[in-house]
Amino acid sequence: MRYKAEYIWIDGTRPTAKLRSKTKILTDGAEPPIWGFDGSSTNQAQGHASDRVLKPVASFPDPIRGGRDVLVMCEVYNTDDTPHESNTRAALREVADKHASQESLFGIEQEYTFFQGSRPLGFPDGGYPAPQGGYYCGVGADEICGRPVVEKHLEYCLAAGLAISGINAEVMPGQWEFQVGPLGPLDVADQLWVARWLLYRTAEDFGLSATLDPKPAKGDWNGAGAHTNFSTKRMRENYDAVIEAAEALGRDDKPMEHIKSYGMGVEARLTGAHETAPWNEYSYGVSNRGASVRIPWQVEAEKKGYIEDRRPNANVDPYVVTRLIVDTCGRALEKADLA
Repeated sequence: MRYKAEYIWIDGTRPTAKLRSKTKILTDGAEPPIWGFDGSSTNQAQGHASDRVLKPVASFPDPIRGGRDVLVMCEVYNTDDTPHESNTRAALREVADKHASQESLFGIEQEYTFFQGSRPLGFPDGGYPAPQGGYYCGVGADEICGRPVVEKHLEYCLAAGLAISGINAEVMPGQWEFQVGPLGPLDVADQLWVARWLLYRTAEDFGLSATLDPKPAKGDWNGAGAHTNFSTKRMRENYDAVIEAAEALGRDDKPMEHIKSYGMGVEARLTGAHETAPWNEYSYGVSNRGASVRIPWQVEAEKKGYIEDRRPNANVDPYVVTRLIVDTCGRALEKADLA
């Protein structure tokens, strides 16, 4: 007997990388091995030296094909066994190992928008739907578009063993969100990429596309983000550490360092309107969705917990956003421990 392994990887497209995948047939009992691919077709090589290598790093049951078939998340390597320049997971792994004693946890809220052809699902041809307001967590065909796809995607994610913690309709027609976590930095990023792949693949069966465009509809509509919830062991025990993490993200050149890596088009989404802070101003506050970083009210009440970085775009690379937060907050908290 044999089984199918769907190898999934991140390509070298700029400014926003794309997901790629291909299928390998393996003998039962065999572990997915390293595998080559044509990097000249994925913006990861030149044609005269096109071979690149896929190294499996995480495997999940394939909920679409079923049986013994699997989804295999991979890192991209050069043929000399060095990480390819597009391999952002390798950089995260190094930082996560360095700050492993912090026991960082993440929960990422992935917003996305369904499109049918060139228009968001639920937008009439040649016009606009009713203004946003009733769509968020709504119910009924007059408010909600795409629920069958969302429910199938949720079913697939759970069957794959992903740590999906919830779903909800968002503030624009055809716009939804799922949440992954809490998990460590590598696991949350791996699983978010696989959940994105499952989203695209599920929508494909319904004749729809799903986009992570941070501003899928111009005008008076909310954008799409990937709000990133973060804590360390110390933050989960001590409110001073929560404040220190929020302060650290706003010190010196850190706000701009993070913003420039939080996804293409961040300036179009972070305008100071639609529950965002301006992209070039850093702020934090309790229960404030108009701040760069929100401290949930229950965290202040319980004097321990986590923070929510509301700046990352829907199209952010989760390997990058988790690396930046672990490094910035990890350094600050370790320094505070030494003081």
